[in-house]
Amino acid sequence: MRPSGARMRAELREAPEAVARQAEPLAQPLADLVAALTRTPPSLVVTCARGSSAHAATFGKHLIERHLGLPVAPAAPNIAAVYHQRLRLERQLFLAISQSGRSDDLVETAAMARDAGALTAAIVNDTASPLADTCAFVLPMAAGPELSVAATKSFVAALAVLMRVTAAWTGDAALAAALARLPERLAAAGELDWGEALRAVATAESLVAIGRGPTLAIAREAALKLKETGNLHAEAFSGAEFQHGPMALVQSRYPLLVFTPTDAAAAGLHDLAADLARKGAAVFMTADREASSASSPRKRGPIPRADEVTRHDDPDIVMLPTLPPDHPETDAACLIQSFYGLSVRVAEQRGSDADAPRHLQKVTRTR
Repeated sequence: MRPSGARMRAELREAPEAVARQAEPLAQPLADLVAALTRTPPSLVVTCARGSSAHAATFGKHLIERHLGLPVAPAAPNIAAVYHQRLRLERQLFLAISQSGRSDDLVETAAMARDAGALTAAIVNDTASPLADTCAFVLPMAAGPELSVAATKSFVAALAVLMRVTAAWTGDAALAAALARLPERLAAAGELDWGEALRAVATAESLVAIGRGPTLAIAREAALKLKETGNLHAEAFSGAEFQHGPMALVQSRYPLLVFTPTDAAAAGLHDLAADLARKGAAVFMTADREASSASSPRKRGPIPRADEVTRHDDPDIVMLPTLPPDHPETDAACLIQSFYGLSVRVAEQRGSDADAPRHLQKVTRTR
């Protein structure tokens, strides 16, 4: 009999290899896409995705707006699939993201964008899918078969594709170099033990995940995984948005997972975490103040021990182990790899099989 969560564990361990493997099949289609974007520069990028892929699209929004200064907006697939309305997308970039490439509303929205004159590109794992057939450019995740209902390696692979697109489009040598180091770092991140958060998360009735900048997408993906694999109500907010109302949820020992970026957005999250701890929340936070400071030099150092857990200056904040900072964008991808290991353990503690979430199936067909 297959142990609970065994498939998800196996697939998340395959993520580093998938990221390394995708470089070769991506090279030509990525070069072709960048050439087209250079010939006809868009003034807007529209993304289209569902589930974990929508969180990858959030990561893409950060990358493109941060590094290219182009506004990025998520499409509402029902505009095409239900209301049959065409958007004015001539000469703009339409970017669809999907593991299976078989959700009908995504395919119909891509067809609408193509017919409206958009430059269409699909980041997909299944390059023989209807979504891939609909788009002009196909960027393979190259994650290989993913059988567990909960996406892990395909999400990480999608993040890596988005970073490769950004690096190629901008000519960012530092990001390209960080991507070359990413497979090894993902493997190391997967070995880090976030067990100090296990009891608080597994016994929670509700939980909030917080991120900002490159880690907002990570917080959203973490909250989804807790819902779908552990049957735990979890929501995600940016550090700023959380203060506009949701902070009223905080009470004594209310658990919060704070995914700290290693860039300029870190300082605000440290301040927020300290405030939440003073309010009595149980705060679990990645990275320490020195590593997260935007002014600190980025250093690659020895990988922490799997059982290493450090503390924030505030003794009520538990610091979860992370790798030494390398690049803010790839550092964020490493955080979700560490979290996935925790999520399988949370599911086990809550009596759920992470491989077979109730009411869910691997390919979700929506219109």
